[in-house]
Amino acid sequence: MQKTYSFMALVLAAGLSLAPVLRGAEPTTLPTVTTTGQDASAIGLFDPVGPYNQPEWTEHRRFANTRVYVQQEPWSIGFEQWWRVRTFDDAQPYHRFLEELEIGLPGRLQLDLYYNWAHDGGGTRFDEAAIELRWALADWGKIWGNPTLYIEYAFVNHDFGGDTLESKVLFGDDITKKLQWGLNVVFETELSHERAKEVRISGGLSYVISELLSAGVEAQWGRETVAGERGNPEYAFEVGPSIQFRFSKRTHLDLVALFGCTDAGPKIESFVIFGIDLGNVSGNDSHYHPVSGMQN
Repeated sequence: MQKTYSFMALVLAAGLSLAPVLRGAEPTTLPTVTTTGQDASAIGLFDPVGPYNQPEWTEHRRFANTRVYVQQEPWSIGFEQWWRVRTFDDAQPYHRFLEELEIGLPGRLQLDLYYNWAHDGGGTRFDEAAIELRWALADWGKIWGNPTLYIEYAFVNHDFGGDTLESKVLFGDDITKKLQWGLNVVFETELSHERAKEVRISGGLSYVISELLSAGVEAQWGRETVAGERGNPEYAFEVGPSIQFRFSKRTHLDLVALFGCTDAGPKIESFVIFGIDLGNVSGNDSHYHPVSGMQN
């Protein structure tokens, strides 16, 4: 009986406590809790991101022939599909397709793996596979031009040339909050066949028209010699417009057309480059997110 009375008392107490709510009384309001952090939707093209404080635009290839800094943060992975077309006055167009896998490593390092194939009047064939490593000397903004060292070894189809070793020094930075630049100094050596040696300088300027569109100009100059004719170099110079579309925070599309200004080299060299960031295996994501893409 005592247990019955105790149970009834408990039910009565619960009913009295709920009475204000049942009569329409205002429930108790808990204090608002706020958190701090970087909103991905607010990150702009020139805002610093990642462990190296680099501007967001450097994480998406802006220039076809000119690289800037490192594109991938540690343990981030990206993929790019290239289509390059060279046209000549006296030869068939030369199409080159390139698949590139980008892997960010700690210590301002990036590892890139390439597989290239080509198509021309002789058909479609394997062109080359290559491995590339680049290393930025310091965090962004610590050294003028943000110098980055680059080395690449290409395993070339020996029916069409010898393996090549290529080294570069990469530079790039912001001029204003709308304007950016890049510059590369390149040395390339063919290890067999004609043992060609080439020195190139490539560069580009880009202007941000909107958060989804940038436009600019690119150019490259080259000097090439082959074994037995080192005193008779060939010179080439190309220049033309470039455009980049940003469809989302993870994708970009580059369109570039370079026009040859010398007898050596192609008449027109054009590029279509599609890139996508596959993500960071650590779960961190600091990429730019166009605001207009979030409004739907």
